[in-house]
Amino acid sequence: MKILITGGSGFIGGCLVRKLINDYRFSIYNIDKYGYASDDTGIENILKEKKNINYSFFKLNLTEKNKLDDLVNSIAPDIIMHLAAESHVDRSIQTPGDFIESNIVGTYNLLEATRSYLRNRVQNSDKRFIFHHISTDEVFGSLGNTGKFNEETAYDPRSPYSASKASSDHLVRAYFHTYNLPCLITNCSNNFGPWQFPEKLIPLVITKAINNQPIPIYGDGSNIRDWLFVQDHVDALLLCALKGIPGETYCIGGYGEQTNKYIVNRICEIMDNEKSLPSNHSKLITYVQDRPGHDKRYAIDSTKITAELGWMPKYGFEKGLETTVKWYINNYSWCKKILEKSKYNGERIGI
Repeated sequence: MKILITGGSGFIGGCLVRKLINDYRFSIYNIDKYGYASDDTGIENILKEKKNINYSFFKLNLTEKNKLDDLVNSIAPDIIMHLAAESHVDRSIQTPGDFIESNIVGTYNLLEATRSYLRNRVQNSDKRFIFHHISTDEVFGSLGNTGKFNEETAYDPRSPYSASKASSDHLVRAYFHTYNLPCLITNCSNNFGPWQFPEKLIPLVITKAINNQPIPIYGDGSNIRDWLFVQDHVDALLLCALKGIPGETYCIGGYGEQTNKYIVNRICEIMDNEKSLPSNHSKLITYVQDRPGHDKRYAIDSTKITAELGWMPKYGFEKGLETTVKWYINNYSWCKKILEKSKYNGERIGI
């Protein structure tokens, strides 16, 4: 089986590629534009140990339509898992055009390349094909104190990032209904875990604490997210890609609702218990101006994917967080390397 992954050098995509290399005997094709947050260190570490792995990397921006058409046709995949996206809300506030190009135009180009490829493929193959579009719960907007998002929740994006992802979701559904393109969509909650670029909340707090720098909390820290450990997410993605039904949507949540304030303080507590580090990291916490249009709460009801595909997260939030904090402490040299490459120094973006 041939699996084409877009964004396979990103945080979630990299975890997916490593899972496939370790646990499956598929041919893996990774398309990534190799932007500021892309990194293949984790993949390369595994490839050094594994033999006879059919893995190929292609540096390509999905906005390069003609090259993308040729590449999809030459690979002739059985599954396309589309993860490539600009994903940081703060950056979308600062440079929304990047998100329109990557998340909307890039998805359109990939859909068109897939449609062109399938016109030739269906005449020669009875094998199953699926286009799996990986999206976010942020397309649903903001929740109040109660309730959860599910597959029937109306779209109500509030940031340029979530609006661009909502647009890409709508394109995928349109191609399913108009062109009978075998597609499915998954919407996940906030991911965390090893190898995440240190601009997102959890790795940013860890790296700030390691460097004895002020740890920012937006507003009063009461905003709530449903945290999903990245390895649990990847397990769910593979289930959907291999067993999911075309035309369906599956919501993937981590059963890990926490306020930003709790997250930051809990990270400080975990780091205080590390003998190699100084204690009292909470003294570094500082409250800063809130993010414009900051969504109050996200939470996902994962009943459908559990009932239909049998998925449940293996990592509780606390276990996942402790694993993540210790990984960043032990791999801080990687953080320094990728931050230097990206020229990002932990500064506030998108005020």
